[in-house]
Amino acid sequence: MTFKLPIALSNRHIHLSQEDLHTLFGEGYELTKIKDLSQPGQFACDEKVDIEGPKGVIKGVRVLGPVRGETQLEISISDAFKLGVEPVIRNSGDIDGTPGVKIIGPKGEVELEKGVIVAARHIHMHTSDGEKFGVKDGDIVKIKTEGIRSVVFENVLVRVKDNFALEMHVDIEEGNAAGVKNGDLVELIKE
Repeated sequence: MTFKLPIALSNRHIHLSQEDLHTLFGEGYELTKIKDLSQPGQFACDEKVDIEGPKGVIKGVRVLGPVRGETQLEISISDAFKLGVEPVIRNSGDIDGTPGVKIIGPKGEVELEKGVIVAARHIHMHTSDGEKFGVKDGDIVKIKTEGIRSVVFENVLVRVKDNFALEMHVDIEEGNAAGVKNGDLVELIKE
């Protein structure tokens, strides 16, 4: 049996804590949603910040909502080199021991001590999809793309929750290298 699922490419973005949101944009500030994202409850915001590392600056990094418990910046490996920070590949939320940067907003700055990651490849999957595909939360699988630049992504984390929509996420550099675009179907390989 062949298991197909859509893929999405993730560009650089930042998730802010409530405290950091208020420091950067002003006390009592609330995020301005411009569009919903594929995962239920997640949205792109009108707000952007600048990121300053030891070697460079990246301007206009999009904020994603809603606010989180801790601030997390998700970048590509090339972004890490531009900023001058060590590229650390991690699962979302696993930020202990990761680099920090300066975040610059219109009303203030935050010296982030940790929270800069290159997001590990992962699949969001509803519980019913996990049952259908025969995988569970925390499993590691392979994903095969199609086309002239077909690749097999190894070490893909499966994340299963009742509020997830079926979709694989890779960073934009990996997606471009594999010749895929948002919405392309990829194949889950079970071993």
